[in-house]
Amino acid sequence: MFLSACQDVGTSKLPALPDVTQDTCGGAQYGGLIGRDATVLEGVLILRQVRVLRPNSMMTMDYRAERLNFQVGEDGTLARIFCG
Repeated sequence: MFLSACQDVGTSKLPALPDVTQDTCGGAQYGGLIGRDATVLEGVLILRQVRVLRPNSMMTMDYRAERLNFQVGEDGTLARIFCG
């Protein structure tokens, strides 16, 4: 019952960065982090709501346009940045 509002964060074929028209969280400015080790986020100051999604983790499906999401790939590198 509780997992009905969650989704598995497995690998996907979605774009690595938000489209310019849908970049409500400012994710495009972090595009240079794609492909780098996820630990790089420890040294980045981000003054907004952030969520880091690791392989096989679950995420809630509540949409928050201003929330910045970093999806980590199986290899431990940043695979995708998206809003929501």
